[in-house]
Amino acid sequence: MHSRFIHLHTHSHYSLLNALPKIDELVHKAKECKMSALALTDNCNLYGAIEFYKECKKAGIKPIIGIDAYVAVRKRTDKQAGVDNRRYRLLLLVTNEVGYKNLIKLVTESYLEGFYYKPRIDREIMEKYSEGLIAISPSFSGETTQALKNRDEAKAEEVINWHKKTYGAENYFLEITHHPEIEGHEDLVKKIVHLGKKTNTQLVAAHDVYYLNPEDKKARDTLLLVNTAADWSDKNSSDGGSEDFSFISQEKAEEYFGHIPEALHNSVKIADACDLKLELGKWVFPDYKVPSGASHDDELKRLAYEGIKLRGIEETEEIKTRIEYELKIIKDKGYSPYFLVVSDLLRHARSQNIFSTTRGSAAGSMVSYLTYITTVNPIEYNLPFERFLNPERPSAPDIDMDIADNRRDEMIQYVKDKYGEDRVAQIGTFGTMMARGSVRDVARALGFPYTTGDRIAKLIPMGAQGFPMTIDRALKEVPDLKKMYKDEQDARTIIDMAKKIEGCARHISVHAAGVVISPKPLTEFVPLQYDTKGDNKIITQYDMHAVEDAGLLKFDFLGIKNLSNLANSVSLAKQLEGVEID
Repeated sequence: MHSRFIHLHTHSHYSLLNALPKIDELVHKAKECKMSALALTDNCNLYGAIEFYKECKKAGIKPIIGIDAYVAVRKRTDKQAGVDNRRYRLLLLVTNEVGYKNLIKLVTESYLEGFYYKPRIDREIMEKYSEGLIAISPSFSGETTQALKNRDEAKAEEVINWHKKTYGAENYFLEITHHPEIEGHEDLVKKIVHLGKKTNTQLVAAHDVYYLNPEDKKARDTLLLVNTAADWSDKNSSDGGSEDFSFISQEKAEEYFGHIPEALHNSVKIADACDLKLELGKWVFPDYKVPSGASHDDELKRLAYEGIKLRGIEETEEIKTRIEYELKIIKDKGYSPYFLVVSDLLRHARSQNIFSTTRGSAAGSMVSYLTYITTVNPIEYNLPFERFLNPERPSAPDIDMDIADNRRDEMIQYVKDKYGEDRVAQIGTFGTMMARGSVRDVARALGFPYTTGDRIAKLIPMGAQGFPMTIDRALKEVPDLKKMYKDEQDARTIIDMAKKIEGCARHISVHAAGVVISPKPLTEFVPLQYDTKGDNKIITQYDMHAVEDAGLLKFDFLGIKNLSNLANSVSLAKQLEGVEID
């Protein structure tokens, strides 16, 4: 039996954000179908890469990470209306860690330099970052396919030769897919097969997956309508055709491609060649330079003992025992650089009169108190260190820094100046379709009056923080909603569809507090892009969990309005009354 790979992508810009099957559902389906390998190729982004890698590993399936890249028709820096809003597609799959890092750099440059309607790569950066990658020309919109559609076989051959030279003949494939329901597609595939034979280029059988089951097609189309703010009355807003992009079984693949056995065999060949091993959860810290040249452990010890005098407390045996106990755990865990970085940040805030404070379990640390990270003596208040750093648990240190919100950007700039612009970014986060919003969006997309969706949505209670409300839970807990679902066909249609898209990622934005500081350029660890609000903030494509899996610790800089108000009040007291208030 042949193993095969699937690339999951959609027609819209944020593919993970508009994909109907969630990653765990996709992996579960692959496991059910006894597949040994699965590929995720989002639209020129790596949003889901780490989560996908972990889910596959958990299920005993080989994860293949890649992208469905947009390739600029000219250079990625060319942005002329009417010319550069067209583009080709190219599938790139990672074979090893070098390829993974090259893919991160390609994705980052496609956003930071090549974005024009879509994030775009070009031949220049493909040549620069080709090692460790397999390239596949997609059957629908690859550059070779476009040339064949234009009856320009010479161009198609030039494209093939360039890619073979760039990636190596053994790492370049022409994709064939099975869609007899799409007019002209079978003829196009025959031309691709002929071109492959003529140029001695490898063929590979593949199938795009936009949803798991054929009956989910309408849900996926509805999700696209939700994200493009269109509805079913707009005939161009959804393909509405009979195309099947559901998850197919291994048996189906053999039925579809059995007449071209080498294309099936090559999917196994690719799966075997892709062998990415990521070491997750091994943290690195910012490159904090100790002026004296001492080690981080010795510098932290020096600051802690210096802090006894600065804090004006007596150096008792109890305090020394506590300091040594904490320093040993911090040293054993390798966390001294983290404490030095946070201490430096808060010292800088005080030196610039930026109101700040820290919250949470870090208050249990005597070392934190003595290095001016926290503001209370934990011995005086009987606060345990183990709640902050447990010697038995491999948890990361987490100190929440609250900063006056009108000066938070100054603090982030200080970090960039100290560690390097290319080593600091804010963390991305994903908004998801919540229960009430899903109902309203679906009702609109399906063409129901606003009042219908609103009536159903208002019956769904608001969830508490950390315990979001789901449609299923609301149906159990709210008798009126349950009755409406049972009695009204329209309500049933809307609720059933909303349940299918509930929980799907909707957009990427900036995390309220999270910042990463890397000892090397960030693209050694995470892909980057600009914040979608267009304010030129660089953010990570990985969320806070994936960022930490990738090896970077999250530093929390939370902008707090109350601290700005407090700073303003202290300033006014000095101006108006001449009184200095601490």
